[in-house]
Amino acid sequence: MLHNDKAKTTARLTSGLYLAVLATLVLTTFYPAPVEGVSIALILTVKLLPLLAFVVPVFRGHNRGYIWMSFVLIFYFMQAVVSAWLSEGAVGPMVMTILTALLFTMAMVHLKVNRPIAN
Repeated sequence: MLHNDKAKTTARLTSGLYLAVLATLVLTTFYPAPVEGVSIALILTVKLLPLLAFVVPVFRGHNRGYIWMSFVLIFYFMQAVVSAWLSEGAVGPMVMTILTALLFTMAMVHLKVNRPIAN
């Protein structure tokens, strides 16, 4: 539930970043080249399934879903940082690092802005 206009803005920004992270995960599956000998469907399932569990909470702006998504994002961020380091700054891992950090930050901003009004 969105409690004010700022929360609507942060929810839209978070949704956009969420979609960008999902798109980046799909693109990095095929670029620069798919892993040979492994099913593309399996790779996409492993990459996307943990984040796809948060589709409804993200698009509805539910605070509890944002909190749990943030916990999961930490693993994506760590994997992206390690990949960026090992690949010596390849574009895919660097973009993923930036997007996951932005998504985490925007989710935290949304949680701060979307507090229920105390009576």
